[in-house]
Amino acid sequence: MKVAIVYWSGTGNTQAMADCVAEAVKAKGAEAKEILASSFTPDEVAAYDAIAFGCPAMGDEVLEESEFEPMFASVEGSLRGKRIALFGSYGWGGGAYMDSWKERAENDGADVVGTVVCENAPDDDARKACIALGETLVG
Repeated sequence: MKVAIVYWSGTGNTQAMADCVAEAVKAKGAEAKEILASSFTPDEVAAYDAIAFGCPAMGDEVLEESEFEPMFASVEGSLRGKRIALFGSYGWGGGAYMDSWKERAENDGADVVGTVVCENAPDDDARKACIALGETLVG
């Protein structure tokens, strides 16, 4: 099984979460590839059995707008039936962006197997949740 972990991280918090997801995917015997959002294209979606997308909340609880949002918008048409997971951090606002992001992905027809959101840097509980997310993504 091949899993892409596609993320954007400004402070390193989301990257730390991506590392935990990748660790769990590999521990379950699958291939994990961490990819920066700016390097991921719609043509690559089909090459992976599952994808974990990671992005922190920005501004008024939205996805990062210069790299992540354009990438995610470009792959939305390819997500129907794809197993995906969503993760990210927030510094204010409570992480409500995750609910709207999950709904958006489900409306795209994606099979959202789970989400993880944490405040600022992932603590031990958030790291454990990211590991569980990676395990669930592999199945």
